[in-house]
Amino acid sequence: MKSLRDSLDGTQAAGAPPRGRHPRRSTRHAPQAAAHESGAPGRRPRVSRLERWLGTSPLGLVLTAPYTGYVLVVFIIPFGVGVWMAFHDYFFTAPGVSAPHPFVGFDNFTEVLGEKSTRRAFANLGLFMAINIPLTVVLALALASALNAATHWRGFFRVAYYVPYVTASVATLAVWLFLFNGSGAVNNVLGSWAPDPSWLANKQLVMPLIAVYVTWKQLGFYILLYLAALQNVPKELHEAALTDGAGRWQAFRAVTLPAVRPVTSLVVLLSIITAGQIFTEPFLLTGGGPSGASLTPALLVYQRGIEQGEPDAAAAIGLILVTGVLVIATVARRVTERD
Repeated sequence: MKSLRDSLDGTQAAGAPPRGRHPRRSTRHAPQAAAHESGAPGRRPRVSRLERWLGTSPLGLVLTAPYTGYVLVVFIIPFGVGVWMAFHDYFFTAPGVSAPHPFVGFDNFTEVLGEKSTRRAFANLGLFMAINIPLTVVLALALASALNAATHWRGFFRVAYYVPYVTASVATLAVWLFLFNGSGAVNNVLGSWAPDPSWLANKQLVMPLIAVYVTWKQLGFYILLYLAALQNVPKELHEAALTDGAGRWQAFRAVTLPAVRPVTSLVVLLSIITAGQIFTEPFLLTGGGPSGASLTPALLVYQRGIEQGEPDAAAAIGLILVTGVLVIATVARRVTERD
């Protein structure tokens, strides 16, 4: 017994904890000790201010600098000047001639909003959006679904739908002028059923006609977006839905629509931005007529700023347009992305 006790005492003296007691463990410095043992530093290295601005790879800033400069010169600076012009009494002067441009607050906005032409232009834009955006989403998704299911001539139809998108607007508008003018091909086919006055001279038909034209021209791009999304949907999901007894329409609603929801949100957003920028079509087809029936805010900005020499009023209209497009785009994004 004595030898056993002596051996136990020797073990405790060598550093082993006594029997029945546990050594007190200190956890305060455990992570630092573990990091020290593993060779990693205990503290994060301090990041210099220069590295915080430039990042860990300054080469990326060098590569993006040309495009950043392009956006700054072409978009940011002109937009800032336009905002400044909207709140000042601004007018064009001869080169080298300086003139005072006093601050007028919201007078330019009050003036343009009180004019009938401005209200008519924004009403026309609302009508254009109400026709163009739903028509674009429905036709693009339907045609993309048909192309995704097609087995023959798929490449041909892709190119056929995409050609109007890459064709210059002047060329395609010439075709529509040939089709829809007073003695055009469409009226010759309709005969006595042709509208009177004709399409481009009819106040009720001219803006819907422009909306249909823009839908047709832009459709190929949106079809490709939907087609890329549809090809990423697993076919097993459709087969499982059909096996469970769902019809094709029910499978389309339950599988396809949720799968392409992000693309639908993108298509709606791009359609809203395109609608806010519409200028070429009414300018070349009708010049904003008849009686302002096809006038748009972008065309009105051109008329007030360039033709009538009122850049401050044009800047106010442009700022109202940008604000309205941002609000509509934000609401549309929340609606389309909501579960």
